[in-house]
Formats: sequence, structure tokens, C-alpha cells
Amino acid sequence: QVQLVESGGGLVQAGGSLRLSCTASGRTFSSYAMAWFRQAPGKEREFVAVISWSAGKTTYYADSVKVGFTISRDNAKNTGYLQMNSLKPEDTAVYYCAAGRSGLGYTSGGYDYWGQGTQVTVSS
Repeated sequence: QVQLVESGGGLVQAGGSLRLSCTASGRTFSSYAMAWFRQAPGKEREFVAVISWSAGKTTYYADSVKVGFTISRDNAKNTGYLQMNSLKPEDTAVYYCAAGRSGLGYTSGGYDYWGQGTQVTVSS
């Protein structure tokens, strides 16, 4: 069992930066791939980025965030991160972290554990 808690969301002006954190309970965090998804009001949850288990040598990003967003992990701290730079109003959403062992998928069904979400609001 893995419990995930996100933090770091908030209100920022367009062009600004935020760093989201996802802290996991349990001793097996390093064996899980970790992903970030987001859901804007009235829209479906969408994939943002994923990082592979262990050393996190493999990452994938949604096309919309390839420039400006960076996913990383620190297994010693049981924490994953999403650095978001050059934020735009269209990045406004609730951001969720997720963990799973079914590969590096782009769909929410591939992840077993989810955090409660953190709100990111980007003003124009």
C-alpha cells in the first residue's frame, strides 16, 4: 500500500513557476513509476508526465508541457517533483500524482495509487 500526498500548488501569474511535490508513505516507493495528471474544470483528467521507477532514467511528457515542465524523484526522500516553469493560464487545474507498477502509461487506469490533488491557478 502506498499513500501519496501532494503539495506546492497555489496561485501564480502567467510566466511564473511552481514546484509540486508528491510524498509517498511506505518503503517501496522506488519500485513504482510515478506520474502527474491534471484535471481542469469541466474537462477530463489528462496525463502530464511520468518518470520510471528506481533511478528514474526514463521520462515522458505530454506535448503541451514538454517545454517548461520537468519531472524528477528523490527516492531517499520518498518524494517526486514536478517543476513547472513559464506557466500559462491553460495550465490551471488540479494536479494529481499517481504511482503504479504497470509501466509508464499515459492513462489513469495504469496507476494504482493516487494523491488527493493540489490546485494550481495561473492568472493572466
